[in-house]
Amino acid sequence: MAPCHIRKYQESDRQRVLSLFSQGMEEHITTSYRHMLRQAPMLLFLLGGPLALLLVSGSWLLALLLNVALLVLLWLLTSSPWRKYVDKCLHTDLADISTTYLRGGGSCFWVAESGGQVAGMVGALPVENAPRGKQLQLLHLSVAREHRGEGVAKGLVRTVLQFARDQGYSEVVLETNSVQYAALALYLRLGFQKTDEHLSNVFFRLATTSSVSLTYRLPSAQEGDL
Repeated sequence: MAPCHIRKYQESDRQRVLSLFSQGMEEHITTSYRHMLRQAPMLLFLLGGPLALLLVSGSWLLALLLNVALLVLLWLLTSSPWRKYVDKCLHTDLADISTTYLRGGGSCFWVAESGGQVAGMVGALPVENAPRGKQLQLLHLSVAREHRGEGVAKGLVRTVLQFARDQGYSEVVLETNSVQYAALALYLRLGFQKTDEHLSNVFFRLATTSSVSLTYRLPSAQEGDL
């Protein structure tokens, strides 16, 4: 296993970074879809509709076609919020990473390099009009599938935390989704605390997934409250 080197983003990293981001979001679509299909209301919906059609029409073929159509429809509904998020990011902060993250002193974007290839990424931007002092937002943590389990994500998060300390931030905040199991577990292990959980999308309400807000209070901020 090649050692991982974390450094600031360069323009030559752009295509690999955008590819990592898009691929990571695609994985979350699949995870969300599987999670949704395991929920009792969805199972009842998928079984009840075709069964009702079978009882009315007496046709197994129609019932099967309806079941397939419902599965396809649910896939499209599941993927829509994720794809909209990807499109939004590609047209906002990720449209020009250098300008967004590297022109100011209070923000940054890093990549983890292993074997001469970008294996992971993470960004950090100050929170405008932060309600509780000076906050830094962690964004777009993603690690290539072939480099997971090597401590890349942990190293990237710790880099953000150290940057926040050096820049005098009081808190590091982020938002993730409840189906991003590995990321959520990592943040909690590193000392982040869950501060909010809400259903941000109508379909997510049906799929019983939620947006989770997490906060890491830096030691200096915690000591200041004593």
